[in-house]
Amino acid sequence: MNEFEQAKREYLDMEVPAELSSRVEAGVRQGKANYHRNRLRRTLRRSAGTVAACFVVMAGVLNLSPTVAAAAAEVPVLGGLFRVMTLISYNASDGGINYAVSVPRLETAGGSGLAQQVNAVIQEKVDIHLKKAQQDWKDYQDAFFATGGTQEEWGDRDMDVFVNYEIKSQTGDRVSFTVTLAEGWVTATEEIYCYNLDLAVDRDIILADLLGEDWKAVCDGAVRAYIQANTDADGFSYFFSPEEGGFTGVDEATAFYISEAGTPVLVFPEYTIAAGAAGIVEIPVQ
Repeated sequence: MNEFEQAKREYLDMEVPAELSSRVEAGVRQGKANYHRNRLRRTLRRSAGTVAACFVVMAGVLNLSPTVAAAAAEVPVLGGLFRVMTLISYNASDGGINYAVSVPRLETAGGSGLAQQVNAVIQEKVDIHLKKAQQDWKDYQDAFFATGGTQEEWGDRDMDVFVNYEIKSQTGDRVSFTVTLAEGWVTATEEIYCYNLDLAVDRDIILADLLGEDWKAVCDGAVRAYIQANTDADGFSYFFSPEEGGFTGVDEATAFYISEAGTPVLVFPEYTIAAGAAGIVEIPVQ
């Protein structure tokens, strides 16, 4: 059963009380939160295993404040023109927050300006994400106790905070990778940022480089075919119609990564073209 079918089944099986509209809305929100939280927890467990199996972590000092945490895992990806290093890598729990963090850093032989720019952008996003997660957790705790919640009722509640990257493809002078930022607690959020770099000429790779001048039509066709393939015989689909704010076409800002086969995979954030239960939507362009 693929992820779409599993999400659909969970959605349809969710019992929603009909007495009050507020309870209906609360039930739907909780169902979505549970779906994303469970997926995030599975990802966190996979991430911890992958770090242990693939990264050689050298001696380092870990301060439990994630913004100043230091690790020393170095993972050369390619010799010669560039390599991707793990700048920070740790798994820790502090103050009810479970962290699984792995932050990349791109290094080039010639000190590429593009690499430095990408590194700065990633670090800024990670810092903002970790600070926001900590503030979200504090705000939730404050609100819980301010509205009469007790320590006993609070129990062992916790929050998962996740930062990771994945190299999607690489050649002698090109690399495509993603950085995922997520948090899961009462609500759950997940964001994926895509980086496609041609380091030989020090510039971003765009869809036209891969698909030619008709790239927009090719991508639009692939997305519409994917939506149709994920609509069942009864017309059920998580995808919004264009009238509901759904897919109307790709543009230069549409995120993508490059697969090992060299083809682009379009990435649509949560709630942009489909309901939240569908999560982040990834659509390959064949």
